[in-house]
Amino acid sequence: MPRLIFWLFLISLIFLRYIATRPVYNDGDKIRITSKVSSEPIRYSNYQSLKLVGLKIYLPLFPEIHYGDKVVIEGTVDGDKLKETSLVKVEEGGGLRNLRNKIVEVYREILSEPHASLVAGIVLGSKNMPQDFWQALTKTGTAHVVVASGMNVTMVASFLIVTLTLFFKRKFAILGVLVGVFIYSLLSGFDAPIIRAGIMGMVAFIAQETGRLVSAWRALVYSAALMLLVKPDWVGDIGFILSFVATASLLVFQKKINLWLKLLPNFLREGLSTSLAAQVGVAPILFVTFGQFNILSPIINGLILWTVPFIMIIGGTSGIIGLLIPSLARLILYLAYPLSWWFISIIDLMSNF
Repeated sequence: MPRLIFWLFLISLIFLRYIATRPVYNDGDKIRITSKVSSEPIRYSNYQSLKLVGLKIYLPLFPEIHYGDKVVIEGTVDGDKLKETSLVKVEEGGGLRNLRNKIVEVYREILSEPHASLVAGIVLGSKNMPQDFWQALTKTGTAHVVVASGMNVTMVASFLIVTLTLFFKRKFAILGVLVGVFIYSLLSGFDAPIIRAGIMGMVAFIAQETGRLVSAWRALVYSAALMLLVKPDWVGDIGFILSFVATASLLVFQKKINLWLKLLPNFLREGLSTSLAAQVGVAPILFVTFGQFNILSPIINGLILWTVPFIMIIGGTSGIIGLLIPSLARLILYLAYPLSWWFISIIDLMSNF
Protein backbone atom coordinates (compact mmCIF):
# COMPACT_ATOMS: atom_id res chain seq x y z
CA MET A 1 0.00 0.00 0.00
CA PRO A 2 2.72 2.59 0.83
CA ARG A 3 4.35 1.90 -2.54
CA LEU A 4 1.03 2.39 -4.35
CA ILE A 5 0.46 5.67 -2.52
CA PHE A 6 3.98 6.80 -3.44
CA TRP A 7 3.48 6.12 -7.15
CA LEU A 8 0.02 7.73 -7.19
CA PHE A 9 1.50 10.79 -5.51
CA LEU A 10 4.39 10.90 -7.99
CA ILE A 11 2.11 10.56 -11.03
CA SER A 12 -0.19 13.27 -9.65
CA LEU A 13 2.78 15.55 -9.04
CA ILE A 14 4.03 15.07 -12.61
CA PHE A 15 0.55 15.79 -13.97
CA LEU A 16 0.24 18.97 -11.90
CA ARG A 17 3.72 20.07 -12.99
CA TYR A 18 2.74 19.49 -16.61
CA ILE A 19 -0.44 21.56 -16.27
CA ALA A 20 1.30 24.34 -14.35
CA THR A 21 4.32 24.69 -16.65
CA ARG A 22 2.70 24.08 -20.03
CA PRO A 23 2.71 27.25 -22.15
CA VAL A 24 -0.74 28.11 -23.48
CA TYR A 25 -0.63 29.47 -27.01
CA ASN A 26 -3.39 30.07 -29.48
CA ASP A 27 -2.93 29.93 -33.24
CA GLY A 28 -2.10 33.39 -34.51
CA ASP A 29 -0.57 34.60 -31.23
CA LYS A 30 2.53 36.71 -31.80
CA ILE A 31 5.07 35.85 -29.14
CA ARG A 32 8.67 36.56 -28.15
CA ILE A 33 10.75 33.67 -26.79
CA THR A 34 13.83 34.32 -24.68
CA SER A 35 15.55 31.05 -23.88
CA LYS A 36 18.84 29.19 -23.72
CA VAL A 37 19.31 26.54 -26.41
CA SER A 38 19.52 23.25 -24.53
CA SER A 39 19.98 20.95 -27.53
CA GLU A 40 22.11 21.20 -30.67
CA PRO A 41 19.99 22.55 -33.58
CA ILE A 42 19.66 20.39 -36.68
CA ARG A 43 21.01 22.06 -39.84
CA TYR A 44 19.56 21.36 -43.26
CA SER A 45 20.58 22.63 -46.69
CA ASN A 46 18.90 26.03 -46.32
CA TYR A 47 17.66 26.33 -42.72
CA GLN A 48 18.28 25.25 -39.14
CA SER A 49 15.70 23.73 -36.83
CA LEU A 50 15.36 23.79 -33.05
CA LYS A 51 12.67 23.39 -30.43
CA LEU A 52 12.01 25.88 -27.63
CA VAL A 53 9.13 26.07 -25.11
CA GLY A 54 7.37 23.24 -26.90
CA LEU A 55 7.40 24.89 -30.34
CA LYS A 56 9.31 23.86 -33.47
CA ILE A 57 11.28 26.79 -34.86
CA TYR A 58 12.87 27.12 -38.30
CA LEU A 59 15.46 29.81 -38.94
CA PRO A 60 17.90 30.73 -41.75
CA LEU A 61 21.28 29.00 -41.67
CA PHE A 62 23.04 32.18 -40.59
CA PRO A 63 23.77 33.30 -38.01
CA GLU A 64 24.41 29.78 -36.78
CA ILE A 65 22.87 28.87 -33.42
CA HIS A 66 24.68 26.46 -31.14
CA TYR A 67 23.95 24.50 -28.00
CA GLY A 68 24.31 26.83 -25.00
CA ASP A 69 23.50 30.06 -26.86
CA LYS A 70 20.88 32.43 -25.48
CA VAL A 71 18.39 33.50 -28.15
CA VAL A 72 15.52 35.91 -28.51
CA ILE A 73 13.07 34.86 -31.23
CA GLU A 74 9.80 36.40 -32.39
CA GLY A 75 7.13 34.72 -34.45
CA THR A 76 3.51 33.67 -34.87
CA VAL A 77 2.14 30.48 -33.35
CA ASP A 78 0.86 27.93 -35.85
CA GLY A 79 -0.08 24.68 -34.09
CA ASP A 80 3.12 23.23 -32.66
CA LYS A 81 5.31 25.48 -34.83
CA LEU A 82 6.41 29.09 -34.90
CA LYS A 83 6.08 30.71 -38.32
CA GLU A 84 7.19 34.11 -39.65
CA THR A 85 10.14 33.77 -37.30
CA SER A 86 12.72 36.45 -36.66
CA LEU A 87 15.96 35.97 -34.73
CA VAL A 88 16.10 39.16 -32.70
CA LYS A 89 19.23 38.40 -30.70
CA VAL A 90 21.72 35.61 -30.09
CA GLU A 91 24.33 35.56 -27.35
CA GLU A 92 27.09 33.00 -27.51
CA GLY A 93 27.27 30.60 -24.61
CA GLY A 94 30.48 30.18 -22.67
CA GLY A 95 32.20 27.58 -20.54
CA LEU A 96 31.55 24.04 -21.66
CA ARG A 97 29.91 25.26 -24.86
CA ASN A 98 33.22 26.79 -25.99
CA LEU A 99 35.06 23.64 -24.96
CA ARG A 100 32.66 21.54 -27.03
CA ASN A 101 33.16 23.74 -30.10
CA LYS A 102 36.95 23.63 -29.72
CA ILE A 103 36.91 19.83 -29.63
CA VAL A 104 34.71 19.71 -32.75
CA GLU A 105 37.16 22.08 -34.47
CA VAL A 106 39.98 19.64 -33.69
CA TYR A 107 38.13 16.98 -35.68
CA ARG A 108 37.40 19.33 -38.58
CA GLU A 109 41.01 20.49 -38.85
CA ILE A 110 42.33 16.92 -39.03
CA LEU A 111 39.69 14.91 -40.91
CA SER A 112 37.79 15.58 -44.12
CA GLU A 113 34.01 15.47 -44.34
CA PRO A 114 31.94 13.49 -43.56
CA HIS A 115 34.57 11.75 -41.37
CA ALA A 116 34.92 14.78 -39.07
CA SER A 117 31.15 15.10 -38.65
CA LEU A 118 30.82 11.38 -37.97
CA VAL A 119 33.40 11.51 -35.17
CA ALA A 120 31.89 14.71 -33.74
CA GLY A 121 28.42 13.15 -33.84
CA ILE A 122 29.46 9.92 -32.14
CA VAL A 123 31.59 11.60 -29.45
CA LEU A 124 29.57 14.75 -28.69
CA GLY A 125 26.23 14.41 -30.47
CA SER A 126 26.97 17.23 -32.92
CA LYS A 127 24.30 17.39 -35.63
CA ASN A 128 26.18 19.92 -37.76
CA MET A 129 27.07 17.74 -40.75
CA PRO A 130 26.72 17.65 -44.55
CA GLN A 131 23.10 17.43 -45.60
CA ASP A 132 23.57 14.45 -47.92
CA PHE A 133 25.28 12.47 -45.17
CA TRP A 134 22.50 13.25 -42.68
CA GLN A 135 19.89 12.19 -45.24
CA ALA A 136 21.75 8.92 -45.84
CA LEU A 137 21.84 8.24 -42.10
CA THR A 138 18.14 8.97 -41.80
CA LYS A 139 17.28 6.81 -44.80
CA THR A 140 19.23 3.83 -43.45
CA GLY A 141 17.82 4.17 -39.91
CA THR A 142 21.23 4.93 -38.40
CA ALA A 143 20.89 8.61 -37.44
CA HIS A 144 20.66 7.57 -33.79
CA VAL A 145 24.28 6.40 -33.93
CA VAL A 146 25.66 9.90 -34.54
CA VAL A 147 23.50 11.53 -31.90
CA ALA A 148 24.91 11.21 -28.39
CA SER A 149 22.78 8.65 -26.59
CA GLY A 150 22.61 6.32 -23.64
CA MET A 151 25.25 4.11 -25.22
CA ASN A 152 27.71 7.01 -25.05
CA VAL A 153 26.97 7.57 -21.37
CA THR A 154 27.45 3.87 -20.67
CA MET A 155 30.84 3.90 -22.40
CA VAL A 156 31.94 7.03 -20.55
CA ALA A 157 30.85 5.59 -17.19
CA SER A 158 32.54 2.23 -17.90
CA PHE A 159 35.79 3.90 -18.96
CA LEU A 160 35.81 6.15 -15.89
CA ILE A 161 35.06 3.40 -13.37
CA VAL A 162 37.81 1.16 -14.79
CA THR A 163 40.33 4.03 -14.81
CA LEU A 164 39.48 5.64 -11.48
CA THR A 165 39.43 2.39 -9.49
CA LEU A 166 43.11 1.99 -10.39
CA PHE A 167 43.93 5.10 -8.34
CA PHE A 168 41.11 5.58 -5.81
CA LYS A 169 38.89 3.60 -3.51
CA ARG A 170 35.64 2.50 -5.13
CA LYS A 171 33.57 5.03 -3.15
CA PHE A 172 35.60 7.94 -4.52
CA ALA A 173 35.78 6.36 -7.97
CA ILE A 174 31.98 6.19 -8.17
CA LEU A 175 31.75 9.84 -7.13
CA GLY A 176 34.18 10.65 -9.97
CA VAL A 177 32.01 8.67 -12.40
CA LEU A 178 28.91 10.64 -11.40
CA VAL A 179 30.75 13.94 -11.90
CA GLY A 180 32.20 12.74 -15.21
CA VAL A 181 28.81 11.62 -16.54
CA PHE A 182 27.28 14.98 -15.56
CA ILE A 183 30.05 16.92 -17.35
CA TYR A 184 29.74 14.71 -20.44
CA SER A 185 25.96 15.26 -20.44
CA LEU A 186 26.54 19.04 -20.44
CA LEU A 187 29.06 18.75 -23.26
CA SER A 188 26.76 16.54 -25.33
CA GLY A 189 23.72 18.77 -25.26
CA PHE A 190 21.60 17.45 -22.40
CA ASP A 191 19.20 15.69 -24.80
CA ALA A 192 16.59 13.29 -23.41
CA PRO A 193 18.53 10.04 -24.14
CA ILE A 194 21.66 11.44 -22.48
CA ILE A 195 19.80 12.55 -19.36
CA ARG A 196 17.87 9.28 -19.16
CA ALA A 197 21.05 7.23 -19.36
CA GLY A 198 22.83 9.56 -16.94
CA ILE A 199 20.11 9.24 -14.32
CA MET A 200 19.89 5.46 -14.80
CA GLY A 201 23.64 5.21 -14.38
CA MET A 202 23.62 7.35 -11.26
CA VAL A 203 20.80 5.29 -9.72
CA ALA A 204 22.67 2.06 -10.46
CA PHE A 205 26.00 3.31 -9.12
CA ILE A 206 24.46 4.76 -5.95
CA ALA A 207 22.54 1.54 -5.36
CA GLN A 208 25.72 -0.45 -5.83
CA GLU A 209 27.64 1.71 -3.35
CA THR A 210 24.90 1.52 -0.70
CA GLY A 211 24.52 -2.21 -1.16
CA ARG A 212 20.98 -2.01 -2.50
CA LEU A 213 20.09 -3.98 -5.59
CA VAL A 214 18.08 -2.07 -8.13
CA SER A 215 16.65 -3.54 -11.29
CA ALA A 216 17.17 -1.90 -14.66
CA TRP A 217 13.41 -1.53 -14.95
CA ARG A 218 13.20 0.38 -11.69
CA ALA A 219 16.10 2.61 -12.73
CA LEU A 220 14.35 3.28 -16.05
CA VAL A 221 11.09 4.24 -14.30
CA TYR A 222 12.91 6.40 -11.75
CA SER A 223 14.78 8.25 -14.48
CA ALA A 224 11.52 8.85 -16.40
CA ALA A 225 9.82 10.23 -13.28
CA LEU A 226 12.72 12.53 -12.40
CA MET A 227 12.98 13.84 -15.95
CA LEU A 228 9.26 14.57 -16.19
CA LEU A 229 9.29 16.32 -12.82
CA VAL A 230 12.02 18.64 -14.05
CA LYS A 231 10.71 19.07 -17.60
CA PRO A 232 7.09 17.87 -17.95
CA ASP A 233 6.81 18.79 -21.65
CA TRP A 234 9.17 15.89 -22.44
CA VAL A 235 6.14 13.63 -22.13
CA GLY A 236 5.33 14.38 -25.78
CA ASP A 237 8.93 14.64 -27.04
CA ILE A 238 9.66 12.00 -29.68
CA GLY A 239 13.29 11.72 -28.58
CA PHE A 240 12.22 11.07 -24.99
CA ILE A 241 9.67 8.45 -26.07
CA LEU A 242 12.04 6.65 -28.44
CA SER A 243 14.78 6.61 -25.80
CA PHE A 244 12.63 4.89 -23.21
CA VAL A 245 10.90 2.52 -25.61
CA ALA A 246 14.25 1.46 -27.10
CA THR A 247 15.69 0.85 -23.63
CA ALA A 248 12.64 -1.16 -22.57
CA SER A 249 12.85 -3.22 -25.77
CA LEU A 250 16.51 -3.96 -25.08
CA LEU A 251 15.67 -5.17 -21.58
CA VAL A 252 12.96 -7.49 -22.92
CA PHE A 253 14.38 -8.85 -26.17
CA GLN A 254 18.17 -8.37 -26.42
CA LYS A 255 19.29 -11.51 -24.57
CA LYS A 256 16.79 -13.71 -26.39
CA ILE A 257 17.76 -12.39 -29.81
CA ASN A 258 21.44 -12.72 -28.92
CA LEU A 259 20.88 -16.44 -28.28
CA TRP A 260 19.08 -16.87 -31.61
CA LEU A 261 22.09 -15.36 -33.39
CA LYS A 262 24.74 -17.39 -31.58
CA LEU A 263 26.12 -18.81 -34.84
CA LEU A 264 27.20 -15.33 -36.00
CA PRO A 265 30.63 -13.85 -35.15
CA ASN A 266 30.60 -12.07 -31.79
CA PHE A 267 31.37 -8.58 -33.15
CA LEU A 268 28.43 -8.84 -35.58
CA ARG A 269 26.07 -10.65 -33.19
CA GLU A 270 26.22 -7.98 -30.48
CA GLY A 271 25.44 -5.09 -32.81
CA LEU A 272 22.72 -6.96 -34.68
CA SER A 273 20.98 -8.27 -31.54
CA THR A 274 21.06 -4.81 -29.96
CA SER A 275 19.64 -3.19 -33.09
CA LEU A 276 16.93 -5.82 -33.60
CA ALA A 277 15.85 -5.64 -29.95
CA ALA A 278 15.57 -1.85 -30.03
CA GLN A 279 13.76 -1.87 -33.39
CA VAL A 280 11.01 -4.13 -32.03
CA GLY A 281 9.79 -1.24 -29.91
CA VAL A 282 10.73 1.81 -31.95
CA ALA A 283 9.78 0.62 -35.47
CA PRO A 284 6.00 1.10 -34.98
CA ILE A 285 6.60 4.55 -33.47
CA LEU A 286 8.89 5.59 -36.33
CA PHE A 287 6.39 4.34 -38.90
CA VAL A 288 3.43 6.14 -37.30
CA THR A 289 5.40 9.35 -36.67
CA PHE A 290 7.44 9.65 -39.87
CA GLY A 291 5.60 7.31 -42.23
CA GLN A 292 8.70 5.29 -43.12
CA PHE A 293 10.89 2.51 -41.83
CA ASN A 294 13.90 0.84 -43.46
CA ILE A 295 13.48 -2.91 -43.15
CA LEU A 296 17.25 -3.34 -43.63
CA SER A 297 18.02 -1.04 -40.69
CA PRO A 298 18.83 -3.84 -38.18
CA ILE A 299 21.31 -5.39 -40.61
CA ILE A 300 22.92 -2.02 -41.36
CA ASN A 301 23.19 -1.28 -37.66
CA GLY A 302 24.73 -4.68 -37.08
CA LEU A 303 27.42 -3.91 -39.65
CA ILE A 304 28.41 -0.54 -38.19
CA LEU A 305 27.67 -0.55 -34.45
CA TRP A 306 30.86 -2.44 -33.61
CA THR A 307 32.89 0.58 -34.79
CA VAL A 308 31.15 3.07 -32.47
CA PRO A 309 32.97 2.29 -29.17
CA PHE A 310 36.37 2.44 -30.89
CA ILE A 311 35.55 5.70 -32.69
CA MET A 312 34.31 7.22 -29.45
CA ILE A 313 37.40 6.21 -27.46
CA ILE A 314 39.81 7.41 -30.16
CA GLY A 315 37.79 10.54 -30.89
CA GLY A 316 37.34 11.47 -27.23
CA THR A 317 41.03 10.97 -26.45
CA SER A 318 42.23 12.92 -29.50
CA GLY A 319 39.73 15.71 -28.89
CA ILE A 320 40.95 16.33 -25.35
CA ILE A 321 44.64 16.02 -26.30
CA GLY A 322 44.05 18.26 -29.31
CA LEU A 323 43.28 21.18 -27.02
CA LEU A 324 46.87 20.99 -25.75
CA ILE A 325 49.00 19.09 -28.28
CA PRO A 326 47.44 19.26 -31.79
CA SER A 327 50.21 17.25 -33.47
CA LEU A 328 49.72 14.30 -31.11
CA ALA A 329 45.94 14.52 -31.54
CA ARG A 330 46.40 14.22 -35.29
CA LEU A 331 48.31 10.94 -34.94
CA ILE A 332 45.71 9.52 -32.57
CA LEU A 333 42.70 10.58 -34.64
CA TYR A 334 44.11 9.01 -37.80
CA LEU A 335 43.59 5.65 -36.06
CA ALA A 336 39.84 6.23 -36.37
CA TYR A 337 39.98 6.75 -40.13
CA PRO A 338 39.67 3.07 -41.16
CA LEU A 339 36.70 2.73 -38.80
CA SER A 340 34.96 5.85 -40.09
CA TRP A 341 35.72 4.76 -43.67
CA TRP A 342 33.95 1.43 -43.05
CA PHE A 343 31.00 3.19 -41.38
CA ILE A 344 30.57 5.73 -44.19
CA SER A 345 31.05 3.15 -46.94
CA ILE A 346 28.28 0.94 -45.51
CA ILE A 347 25.94 3.94 -45.20
CA ASP A 348 26.66 5.09 -48.77
CA LEU A 349 26.11 1.58 -50.12
CA MET A 350 22.91 0.79 -48.23
CA SER A 351 21.34 4.24 -48.74
CA ASN A 352 20.99 3.39 -52.44
CA PHE A 353 18.65 0.46 -51.78
